[in-house]
This record gives sequence, C-alpha cells and structure tokens, in this order.
Amino acid sequence: MEINVAQLMKEYIGATRSHDVHKAVVLEDSNNHEVTGTVKLTRTDRGILVKGTLHTEADVACSRCLEPYSCPLTLDIEEEYFPTVEVVSGLPLDRPDEPDSFTIDAHHILDLTGAVQQYALLALPMKPLCSEACAGLCPTCGQNLNEESCRCQPQGDPRWSELRKLLSRTR
Repeated sequence: MEINVAQLMKEYIGATRSHDVHKAVVLEDSNNHEVTGTVKLTRTDRGILVKGTLHTEADVACSRCLEPYSCPLTLDIEEEYFPTVEVVSGLPLDRPDEPDSFTIDAHHILDLTGAVQQYALLALPMKPLCSEACAGLCPTCGQNLNEESCRCQPQGDPRWSELRKLLSRTR
C-alpha cells in the first residue's frame, strides 16, 4: 500500500490529496486480506498526515465454539508520516523525536502497510464471537453445541451445592 507523495511534499502546508485503497495486506494471522477504503493525505509542516477509514477482515477463532471465522474490521487511521530526505535537495533529514514513528522513504514513498497491520491488531475483538447466539462447547464432552446437542447431564457449580440442598428441602 505504497503512495508516492513527492508532489504533495512540494506543496504548501494544508494541501490535501485523497487516495483510494484497494490492496491485499498480510495481517497478524499471516493471511492476505483485502483492505479497502479512502485515506486523505494532508501536508503538514513536518510531513504528511494520513486520515481515513479502511475496511478489512481477519481470520480468528470464536471464543465460545473455537470455530474459525472471518471477523470484519473497521480501521480509523490517523498517523503522521515523516520524510527521511528533503524532497527538493535530496539531503537527509533528522528523524523525529517520536519513537516508532512512521517515515516516508528516500524515494518519497509512504507505505501504509505497517500502520494498517497495527490498527488491525488493535481492532481485533478481545473475545471474538462467530455470532451472538453461539452456544459454545459442552464443558463436559466438548461437543460443539451449535452443531448438535450432547447427552451430558447438566452439572451445576459445586460451590452452590449447599443452596441446592436448601432448595430441595423446601419443595
């Protein structure tokens, strides 16, 4: 997801460009995923500000039934990229003070891949669910309850056994 920003770097501060993104990117799950959307590039006094909303998906396992599924992700990107060389003279520039900042290479190419990978990692749900109605696995036999029910007897939590005894006496 490389964008040549040489002309934008020569323009005045505040100049903008829009760029449509439609590219396959390798995400955390090591698979290629289509990333689509639009980013707006704005010339700043220090580099290029990239803002936009991108859409992709990641292959994850459901936290209830452990079945793999494709989880849609929306990435709201806002990052500033800093040039490594001066666009007119070609002289090297000092690196910015911000650690792990994104840079524009010596050929004036801005690469969105690293930012997309980081934002996708942050957008992944902590407990992904294939559906809200996912029944999960039987805790006794491990049967996927979405596919068929099991014949296990429901076992209560042993911590509630004394309360169950009280309930059975009152009935």
